[in-house]
Amino acid sequence: MPTFSRFAYIIAFSLSLVVSLFSFANTSSNNQGGSEQKPVTLLSTTSTENSGLLAYLRPLFKDAHGIDFHVLAMGTGQAIRAAKNGDGDLLLVHDKPSELTFMEQGYGTERLELMYNDFILVGPKNNPAGLRPGRDVITAFKTLSAKTGLFVSRGDNSGTHKAELRLWDQAGVKHETLAKATYREVGAGMGRTLNIAASLNAYTLVDRGTWLSFKNRQNLKIFVEGDSRLFNQYSVITLDQKRYPHLNHPGAKLLAQWLASQAGQEAIADFTVNQQALFFPNHKN
Repeated sequence: MPTFSRFAYIIAFSLSLVVSLFSFANTSSNNQGGSEQKPVTLLSTTSTENSGLLAYLRPLFKDAHGIDFHVLAMGTGQAIRAAKNGDGDLLLVHDKPSELTFMEQGYGTERLELMYNDFILVGPKNNPAGLRPGRDVITAFKTLSAKTGLFVSRGDNSGTHKAELRLWDQAGVKHETLAKATYREVGAGMGRTLNIAASLNAYTLVDRGTWLSFKNRQNLKIFVEGDSRLFNQYSVITLDQKRYPHLNHPGAKLLAQWLASQAGQEAIADFTVNQQALFFPNHKN
């Protein structure tokens, strides 16, 4: 082969190789960076994280769809604010009035009710307020407002905090007027609030999932449970694609659908702590 022809061949082959490598790298990058592979950022209430539920569900979802999800756990009010700011792909919270307002304002596209548990009223075993253990949470709140005994509130605009405020209202009590000796807002998550209640010999409202997984109960025990007003519904909400074009909408939708599917619902039902279920699936297909 003439020297010029051999040189031209080498140049042509080298260019072809470079183009091929660039094409492969670009395809690989698209596959790895595409929404079908990108992890989902889940804005979640603290109870689903603190209880261990989401850590249990993550590998199951990843095995089923090859996609991971990361959790940003915070109170429901804070999670909803973060969703409005476009700081996460999917929302998992437990305050229906706030959720419906979020939907009505056009931030969300679909709300799926997934599961429930209940709130319980816990307090010190020596019972300084003289509560009667039972099912009537409104009578218990009235008693707490009238007698000696400290109540610790999360005070963080979470779903649990919002539920607590509704119970004070139903009891005809303005919580803002309660003395500091009987009512204290701590602005903390559920686990920390329980620790504070235990250390201060105080009462507090807690979701059952966190209570069952909580290790530092010390002298706390359940006083009120089983009241229908303590029902605690959890829902997942997908965000509006036009409002938030930068989010991972395909991944978020896939995770929401999986949580509501038979496989996801069975996984939620199978999650237990000390052989006790923490959440009960109730999505209606």
